Amino acid sequence: MIRGRDKFEKFKPVIGMLVYFCNFLPCSIHQKLFEVFRMMKGNKGLLIRYIFLKTITKECGDNVSIHPNVYLYKLKNLSIGSNVSIHPMCYIDSTGRIDIGNDVSIAHGVTIMSTTHQYGDENILIKDQPVDLLYTKIEDNVWIGAKATILGGVEVSTGSIVAAGAVVIKDVPIRAIVGGVPAKIIKYRL
Repeated sequence: MIRGRDKFEKFKPVIGMLVYFCNFLPCSIHQKLFEVFRMMKGNKGLLIRYIFLKTITKECGDNVSIHPNVYLYKLKNLSIGSNVSIHPMCYIDSTGRIDIGNDVSIAHGVTIMSTTHQYGDENILIKDQPVDLLYTKIEDNVWIGAKATILGGVEVSTGSIVAAGAVVIKDVPIRAIVGGVPAKIIKYRL
């Protein structure tokens, strides 16, 4: 069985050419087409989403696999490294800023945020309070389990694993396995 990264390398020149020609389209069209093809299944869907991702995001590496039914917002504030897979039903809001490193696997149903609501002024309705824009960082070689939530302003360090269903509210150390609500260190990988 051929791995995705091997397929990508095989077709990299053709993909590069398609990205080059897509750059001639206005950015607003890239965004619309990315949304139009959000649900397309199979290799064609993966290819089309990748091509538009390369033209919209702040930075996008090689072999990035965005599966169907993934919701990505404010792509201009999103950086993604190489060999990254984002599985169905994920919600990634990079209104603040999100950087995702290399060799990251994001399982289905994951939420990654880069904002938080203020709530301190009792004279303003909570829904009308200002929003803080935050920097969220997922470093290299990280696995985020199904339905985990990474809140804004958090850094998940290299080699870490976030267990399924975890809610990460503070930084995750190097090679830590975290789980629970709120997420706590379960153990270290090495």
